[in-house]
Amino acid sequence: MRSQYSSVSPTRARLGKGVRSWTLDVERWTFSPPRPLRPAAAGLAFCLCLALIGCGPGRTDEPVEFRVPVTVAEVGTGVVEDRINATGSLRASQVISLTVESRGILNLARKGGRRLAEGDRVTVGQVVAEISGEDVRVAARTAATRRRFESAQSDFEATRELFEQGLINEAELRRAETTLEDARLEYDRSLLVEIRNRLVTPIDGVILTLARDVNGRPMADGQLVAPGFAVAQIAPTGELVADIDIVGLDVARIREGLPVRVLHHAFGDQEFEGRVVRLAPSINELTRALRAEVSVDNGSGLLRPGMFVEAEVLIERREGVVVVPRDAVADRAGKRVVFVLQGQRVVRREVELGLGDDRTVEVRSGIEQGERVVVRGLETLTDGSRVRVTGGS
Repeated sequence: MRSQYSSVSPTRARLGKGVRSWTLDVERWTFSPPRPLRPAAAGLAFCLCLALIGCGPGRTDEPVEFRVPVTVAEVGTGVVEDRINATGSLRASQVISLTVESRGILNLARKGGRRLAEGDRVTVGQVVAEISGEDVRVAARTAATRRRFESAQSDFEATRELFEQGLINEAELRRAETTLEDARLEYDRSLLVEIRNRLVTPIDGVILTLARDVNGRPMADGQLVAPGFAVAQIAPTGELVADIDIVGLDVARIREGLPVRVLHHAFGDQEFEGRVVRLAPSINELTRALRAEVSVDNGSGLLRPGMFVEAEVLIERREGVVVVPRDAVADRAGKRVVFVLQGQRVVRREVELGLGDDRTVEVRSGIEQGERVVVRGLETLTDGSRVRVTGGS
């Protein structure tokens, strides 16, 4: 739309004596017909009109109240424990080593048509291996010492008869008796050498290691072994010992006789029963930890010496108490509080806590069973905050 503008300047004229008249400015507008709008411009103009209508005096602005999204959980009862968590390694309660006394040839015992192997169970008095050969025979000298003993025994009997007949004095009898005792001692020593080269287990247990060389490789029968060579190590495994380290304030809380739960990741949540049987008399100077020995029942045979295990020492256990998730408890101004759901708002409650762990905690006062508490989204909550429950029980 275009316009043309013209004006008339004011003119002053005399209309009479003393009378003045003014001619006002007259504005004249000349309009030319508007050009048609393009479609895009027409649409834009229409939207602008709608926006102006919407912003008109008929619209009222109302305040929007924000509700905090939260997750809640119902307060219930459960079991809580005060325990010490520690880690340690399993070992056998005792280990027997069978070693070679004399240089000789190694021959392992047989069981069921095959020679013994690591992991086999043996019983008291069972032969594990024998050491044979000329060196063993020479070291034992059993035949020679036996003959000497038999000869000394005959001489003593004859000497005693002569003494009883009064043909010799007591000194000769005592010399014959001494010779007999020396011969008996030498013969017993020979028998002991023979026995020691016949390696027999003195306990029931499992063979942990058997006939391995310095490189850890199994040795075959017929190989020459030297004195001091460890043929086998045998240990009972029905009951193992877990050595755990106790540190910090827990040193004052642990004592002998406390029950212990032992776990190994290979067996999931399966627990093995144990008990504290011994506490070290001193603190380790390097780790500042107190060593505690835990006897672990291994009747199932699943646990093995050398395993790294977790141990939970139970100091106290309480059942049927009011518990809440640990995430429901907040620290506000040095006080432990929870937020209890009441309608669409929450109420802040101060609580007194008892025993607990990383997941749940006992509440001794402040809330009751059946109430619902906020477990997620409580970081910005205050007493009376409006909430919107998005999950939970």
